[in-house]
Amino acid sequence: MTKPAKNTVCLWFDGGAEEAAQFYAAIFPDSYVGEVHRAPGDFPSGKEGDVLTVWFTVMGIPCLGLNGGPAFPPTEAFSFQVATADQAETDRYWDAIVGHGGQESACGWCKDRWGISWQITPLALTEAIADPDPAAAKRAFDAMMTMTKIDVAAIEAARRG
Repeated sequence: MTKPAKNTVCLWFDGGAEEAAQFYAAIFPDSYVGEVHRAPGDFPSGKEGDVLTVWFTVMGIPCLGLNGGPAFPPTEAFSFQVATADQAETDRYWDAIVGHGGQESACGWCKDRWGISWQITPLALTEAIADPDPAAAKRAFDAMMTMTKIDVAAIEAARRG
């Protein structure tokens, strides 16, 4: 067994941890699936031999996927925030998540088909809402509040006024 990272994000799945890890590894750079461990015996949400845990990395962040069953569904209290360079990268990640069984939310948030929340956040948005001109920051913020997927051109236009 590979020595795990000192600090690892543990994501609870109602099944599908291995499939989710493979999906993330296929979509995001610096991501891969590591070891898959099967249950040595029956457990409340599975049988001996079922995938119990999956070690994987998402954009350099070490994660453990635990197939723990339906007791603790994911919520927006945890999300991956992905900083994107431009509209093309924003579209690519958004479309991959939403287009494969996920769902849109507000202000650049979406959920994948396993219920994990993602913030697909263009750097242009981060810079705009931190603009030293409070009026420019407010215009960009107000524009963001009307969006699902972030539209970089609209944010930049709002920032300029």
